[in-house]
Amino acid sequence: MENRIDKAIECFKNKDWNKAADLFIAELETDPSNAEVYNNLGLCYANMDNDEKAEKNYLRSIELNPQIAQTYINLVDIYYKQKRYAEGINILSYAIDMLPDDLIFRHYLARFYMEDAKRDLAIDELEYILDKQPDNYDAYYDLGRVYFELGDYDCAIENFENILEYKDENEWIYYYLGEAYQANDEIDKALSNFLKSIARNNKFALPYKKAAILFMARGDKEDAIEYFEDYKNLGIPEEEKANIDKLIDRIKEKI
Repeated sequence: MENRIDKAIECFKNKDWNKAADLFIAELETDPSNAEVYNNLGLCYANMDNDEKAEKNYLRSIELNPQIAQTYINLVDIYYKQKRYAEGINILSYAIDMLPDDLIFRHYLARFYMEDAKRDLAIDELEYILDKQPDNYDAYYDLGRVYFELGDYDCAIENFENILEYKDENEWIYYYLGEAYQANDEIDKALSNFLKSIARNNKFALPYKKAAILFMARGDKEDAIEYFEDYKNLGIPEEEKANIDKLIDRIKEKI
């Protein structure tokens, strides 16, 4: 029995999903109450893009043993991908009841609430997480995005700034900070953060365009042209390049 499971796991590691599934199915014929095997079989089907069978096996695993945290995560990954937010919220609420000390379910739940436009509920979950884990920068990130979507730019800025205490080399954080400061009409701080984003990754196209637009708004035409030119050279679509060329020409006419 143990040898068959070992073989199945070895096949799984080698990405031989069909063989692994066959071995797990054979194991269930002799041990039909093994929740771990149902979870593993679900993973095989998920890797074979058979979400229907994957879901069925995850649900059976949870029914047999609701204490296996990974099974819930595997299942809600399917629901998230398929935008089945209500079902994801239901199963995550059940997971929290079964495993109340595992905060990862609350974080997943917050993300489902965000996708389902239930932002107040998402905030409740994220604030609960940060009360327990004040150094959870992923929760600060999601909280910042929620507040940004709600138009509360001060709170968005506060949460994005909190991330920098733990992670200050990520170009996306500075980009989102730039967006929040820009939305809050703090143009100099917005520009500073877009430039910091570029400094962390000079191949990241988005902040070049944002910086160029802000330079143009401030009347810094030469800097605007420079950043628009840089933006053009970062693999943007041809239609976008043509639009930027027209914009550069208009700026040059005013110099």
